[in-house]
Formats: sequence, structure tokens, C-alpha cells
Amino acid sequence: MVIYNVTINVEESIHEEWLSWMKSKHLKDVMNTGIFNEYKIFKLLSRQEDETGFTYAIQYQCDSLEKYEKYQSDFAPSLQQDTQAKFGGKFVAFRTLLEEV
Repeated sequence: MVIYNVTINVEESIHEEWLSWMKSKHLKDVMNTGIFNEYKIFKLLSRQEDETGFTYAIQYQCDSLEKYEKYQSDFAPSLQQDTQAKFGGKFVAFRTLLEEV
């Protein structure tokens, strides 16, 4: 099993709109690719002293590295562009890939 983890910090000014959009649109679009079996979205409770906004970790589970690579090549660019078009400049994201051991 492979977990694709997206950690994202969103500005407070767009937080509610972003979270609503994620739940009603983006997460459904990602799942509709057929690549991932499930997802979980977590809100980070701990904060750094100088941290602003709200931070979330979204974890998508898939069966293999090959499926993840298909997602990256066939779907991720357009889905990430959708997010940039809607909220560009008001969030920072970084992505990691985890393997269950």
C-alpha cells in the first residue's frame, strides 16, 4: 500500500471557502480518477510559533507505486492547476509519498 500525502497551509482569509471546495469538489475529482481506494483529511492541531493560517494533511491510499505514478502523469497536473486557478497565492503545499512497512 502507498499513501500519497499532501500537506497544505491555507491563508485564514480563504480557509472556509477552501475547505468547503475541497470537500464538495476537489476530493471527489481525485477519487473519481479511480486511482485511490480512500482518503482521509486531517487538520493539524499543533502549530509553530510563527505559523499563520490553517494546515491540513490529506492522505490518499492506493494499491501500488504504479497506480500512483499513473495518477501523477495522467491526472495530477490538471487537478493541481484547478486548485491554483481558484486559490493561487493563498496556500502552500508539499507532497510526500509513504509506503506501509
